[in-house]
Amino acid sequence: MLRGELRTQILRLRTMIALACLAAVPIAAGWSFASSAGHRNGTESGLFGASPFSALNHAMASQQFIGPLQLPIVVALLAATIASADRDWGILRYLYVAPVTRGRLLATKLAATAVATTLAVLTVPAAGLAAGTVLFGWHPFHVIGAADLTAGGAAARSLAATAYLLLCMLAMAAIAFTLGLLLPRGAEALAAAIGFVVLAGVLNGQDALHAVAVVLPVHYWQNWVGLFDPAGATGLGTGVLVQTGTIALCVAAGWVILLRRDPAA
Repeated sequence: MLRGELRTQILRLRTMIALACLAAVPIAAGWSFASSAGHRNGTESGLFGASPFSALNHAMASQQFIGPLQLPIVVALLAATIASADRDWGILRYLYVAPVTRGRLLATKLAATAVATTLAVLTVPAAGLAAGTVLFGWHPFHVIGAADLTAGGAAARSLAATAYLLLCMLAMAAIAFTLGLLLPRGAEALAAAIGFVVLAGVLNGQDALHAVAVVLPVHYWQNWVGLFDPAGATGLGTGVLVQTGTIALCVAAGWVILLRRDPAA
């Protein structure tokens, strides 16, 4: 059942286009400042400023650039589609007749959502590495204002950063997935998920609303950037707890929706 779900959703033209758009950003960005290879990117600081120094620098800078908005939108698209596709196509009742228990249906769709989210997240650093290798080459990971990282240190921090971002996007996927079960159409779930990201981003930028922003998962999405900052990373533990709690809450809500209300209605 999982194999069929993945084949149906991942190989759809819409999904392939969304993933291609994710991959295109690191490639286009790298091409735009290819002439700065081995040098600082203008007056930019942090990961953006160090992007032209090496392939891994460019991959992490691409991850930071796409992480706040484009990546969550693609993840929400995939998750909402997986949750709502059977109902949109009018075949959900037939799955129940098959019979497919609601628990098995939920587990299969959650697993497919996790796979799709992982694929989307990994597309960004993979494209960044590919473009960076061609344009900037393999060199030590450069940190502006500090010594270059060792190969092992750079690899470990990059893996930790990608794993943290994946957890954050799984939380986003869980929100969109639950909305896909709850709302009548997948398009409505996607719109609501995007609205949530935008609204949370606005709240996150308002100091007066800090008490509200800190309970939202979006507030912690970029905390991994501190792994490459001389000052060090902060808030990663809290971020992990918030993302994990969001996933657990959404999975529980999804189960209640399937158990108490006929999603095909």
